[in-house]
Amino acid sequence: MKVDQIAIFLENKSGRLAEITSILAEKGINIRAMSLADTADFGILRLIVNDTENAKQILKDNGFTVGTTEVIVAEVADKPGGLASVLQTIKAGELNIEYMYAFTQKSGETGLIIFRFDDINAAIETLVKAGVRLLSGEEVYAI
Repeated sequence: MKVDQIAIFLENKSGRLAEITSILAEKGINIRAMSLADTADFGILRLIVNDTENAKQILKDNGFTVGTTEVIVAEVADKPGGLASVLQTIKAGELNIEYMYAFTQKSGETGLIIFRFDDINAAIETLVKAGVRLLSGEEVYAI
């Protein structure tokens, strides 16, 4: 139920995101989800890709600072209140979300929420116990 995510640190300058996506595309790496956060000096690009280890090595070989983290991908109903329901479960479990981002596969069906928790094992236990469907890495990488 844990999904590997890569995090790339990059300078906050024009063209860096295009460079990363082009490098991955040339090597056949498909991006499944992404999030970009920035400060005045640098950005953190978080990616879930179809081949984490290969993508990590390719980016390192091209001079990028890359790390991996584990996240959880929860399936929620793509309707008003879908996210609120999962967040109420997280609140009741007194879990701390470090960050999150989301995407939908098909409007009106399900949304996928990517969570990074300070205690991923407690989060998995709480969410599964509440009946929240968590996707495996293989399911996410194959989207």
